[in-house]
Amino acid sequence: MKKYLSILSDLEQKIQEGQYRAGQKLPSVRNAAKSYRCSISTIIRAYAELEKRHAIYSIAQSGYYVVEKQGEPPVRQTGSMIDFSSASPDVNVFPYLDFQHCLNKAIDTYKYQLFTYGDATGLEQLRHTLVTHLAGDQVFTKAERVVITSSVQQSLEILAKMPFPNGKSVILVEQPSYDIYLRFLEAEGIPVCGIARSTTGIDLQELEEKFKHGRIKFFYTMSRYHNPLGTSYSEEERKAIARLASKYNVYIVEDDYMADLGEERSFDPIYAYSRTSHVVYLKSFSKIIFPGLRLGAAVLPEPLLETFYAYKRYVDTSLLSQAALDVYIKNGMYERHKRKISRQYAKRMRALHEAVQRHNDASLIEISGVSSGVYMPFMLPPTVNLERLTKRLAERQVTVVSGKQFYLSDYLEREKFLRISISRAQPEQIEQGVKVIVEEVKRSRSFSSPD
Repeated sequence: MKKYLSILSDLEQKIQEGQYRAGQKLPSVRNAAKSYRCSISTIIRAYAELEKRHAIYSIAQSGYYVVEKQGEPPVRQTGSMIDFSSASPDVNVFPYLDFQHCLNKAIDTYKYQLFTYGDATGLEQLRHTLVTHLAGDQVFTKAERVVITSSVQQSLEILAKMPFPNGKSVILVEQPSYDIYLRFLEAEGIPVCGIARSTTGIDLQELEEKFKHGRIKFFYTMSRYHNPLGTSYSEEERKAIARLASKYNVYIVEDDYMADLGEERSFDPIYAYSRTSHVVYLKSFSKIIFPGLRLGAAVLPEPLLETFYAYKRYVDTSLLSQAALDVYIKNGMYERHKRKISRQYAKRMRALHEAVQRHNDASLIEISGVSSGVYMPFMLPPTVNLERLTKRLAERQVTVVSGKQFYLSDYLEREKFLRISISRAQPEQIEQGVKVIVEEVKRSRSFSSPD
């Protein structure tokens, strides 16, 4: 059964990635059996399943061919728009076939449980599965402290609005930080202040001063693969943040939404260093599977549980999606897909570094040593006008995101940069995209008008 599913998944992936193009003939049943080292009957079964799913079609006495589906996104079209702006996963690596199998398996396994209202804390089986899953990232907890949410965003909004046991009211955010959350805090009128974070880290003395005197309810941080900086805190910084939180009774909201997209295996989150349960750990599954899944998990300290439950109140996540995720993790598909997508993104990040080295001859752009995740900031000369630059790049079919939007509206000490994302930029596009950016930065530096 595992061999059959592995072959099925591999064939589907090759079709999605364009290795087998629309109209192309697949290997004969006999040749495919030799290639996969399996029986002919296993290949016939896999081809029959692909035909059933309308991925391929058969012609008598000829063979099997890839179906051309209307309305599908083009796969790796060179010469089109180079997307350095999107934060969403690459559609070419979505695990459609694997997850479809998990949906079917979930219905067979959980049956009527999936068609009730369920529990607002999430499917019990999934929460128990996540206890083991999270332990791999040194996040040790009990199922009772895990809450399933409709993405990390829901957890962030609840935490911002609910009262905390420390009686404080101000939310401290890194600058720059996650733009959608910043806009939410400002729109809701929630007290918020910023602290500078650069590609080299954070000023721990300033952080202690803010914890000590700023009436900080919680500090929102992305400890690794930060958006938009792409960097991760050092072990010393993570330990210090945990220690300061305990010392000054400040909670940490650790958004580890990019945890599965890096190649680092020795990274322990801030949560692992907290001895006084002052850290809320947030985990997303959308970045590793696909955005439409909209599932996240919050690991909450005991003192926050009752209030968080009260603010969440009702079931708002699909039980079927939760059950499918449970199957996806248990059968090892999640871990396999995580390794695959991490390798692909690391390859793209290396291509980005190499392209900058080749084209940035005048050192107009400064980059950091980020090698994992999907984000890299291109630090720019102060004379470059960001709005003019992004417009010119769009005219040349390169989309980027200005660093301006990742700051609070009233935060003045801003760095000038473009956030580059490699999640949707195909490897063969990165070289040309970087070349165009460098050319436009050279052109823009002659304009000295500020943004």
